[in-house]
Amino acid sequence: MWGGRVEGEHSDLLRAFNDSFAFDSQLFAEDIEGSVAWTKALERAGVLTSDESRKIAEGLRSVAAGPLPGHVPAGGPAPTLDFEDVHSYVEARLKDAIGSLAGKLHTGRSRNDQVATDLKLWLKRACDEAMANVRAVAKALANRAKDEAATPMPGYTHSKHAEPITFGHWCLAYCEMLLRDVDRFHTAQGRGDECPLGSGALAGTPVPIDRHALAKSLSFARPTANSLDAVSDRDFAAEYLFCASLLLSHLSRLAEDLIFFTSDEARYAELPDALATGSSRMPQKKNPDVLELIRGHAGRASGKLTGLLAVMKGLPLAYDKDLQLDKEPLFRMRATLAIALPALAALIDGLKLNRERMHAAAGSPMLIATAVADAMAAKGVPFRDAHERVGRELASIDKLAREYGVALDSILAKKNSLGGTAPERVAEAAKKMLERVG
Repeated sequence: MWGGRVEGEHSDLLRAFNDSFAFDSQLFAEDIEGSVAWTKALERAGVLTSDESRKIAEGLRSVAAGPLPGHVPAGGPAPTLDFEDVHSYVEARLKDAIGSLAGKLHTGRSRNDQVATDLKLWLKRACDEAMANVRAVAKALANRAKDEAATPMPGYTHSKHAEPITFGHWCLAYCEMLLRDVDRFHTAQGRGDECPLGSGALAGTPVPIDRHALAKSLSFARPTANSLDAVSDRDFAAEYLFCASLLLSHLSRLAEDLIFFTSDEARYAELPDALATGSSRMPQKKNPDVLELIRGHAGRASGKLTGLLAVMKGLPLAYDKDLQLDKEPLFRMRATLAIALPALAALIDGLKLNRERMHAAAGSPMLIATAVADAMAAKGVPFRDAHERVGRELASIDKLAREYGVALDSILAKKNSLGGTAPERVAEAAKKMLERVG
């Protein structure tokens, strides 16, 4: 593909270090799609005849229908991996299919605007997939919130008993986080919804391409406005990794809570057997591997984001080979989310609650202390005095609770302000959340 400027055989060391086909073959479908759209744009610009355009498009579709190296068809031979990247693979296979006419496809196009377009198409779909899977987790939580709107449990601050809440209220807290994550993916997708194709290597294309029509044909909202920026921009990639990293940090918090809730000490819930593992040595163990892996992937996600930002930070305009390193973290992140999110949704659906133990724990002295102080204040005791007395008399808090008419159900019912944990409020919020997640 480099033509006559570089002669002779390339070093195997160069091939091993430079070639990207082993991973960028994941852009195969997007490369075919972009190439078909470019073929039609060349026809509209008068560069290709309608017959040439038809033959190239048909050839590209035949390439798309064939086996991709690395994906061996049943009973067939293992295809070769002897290509620099997915673009050279498509071009070579097109030439095999239609002959020298394939050479016209690259007229006015660079691999720089080609790969930028492929990646944006891929990222748009990765965002769609992530949003759908995040909504599924939020829906699982919202359904549990609806069913458990009145199920008391301890609430914690600093990992210490704080005030009673309901399990439904806990579920809805994570729903709010997840819907913010959906919104972040959506807005990132909107900012990245620009078509780089037609930007050439860096200065634009000499072919009179209608870039607005080209962008529309690929379902982009608009073409990019500056060719220098278009071929070197990887903001969408960084935003995708940021959105995924923050999402996984939220899921890691949820996982940490559930690891504690299902611990032998808390025993508020039990993991579904289908999503728990055992021990090769200790027969009593039921381990939260799914939750621990989510917690681990959250750390790795931060590393992927930091790594890409470090690659991008010192690059001069326009394209630089450093940008080849943008893809592997993206591919790994999408694969991680594609399995982690459905697994977590299924785990939430299958979680078995120990409601009796949760109820008993929610009424412990440490958890009703604030309500007792509030009840004393409501009867005229200055709150600071009530606070001090309750703190001194925790050993006899049950007596104070009876004296001031404090009970678990009334504690929860009084938290009826907007966003509060009162069962009535939680049931109402769960219903609205189910409407929001769709």
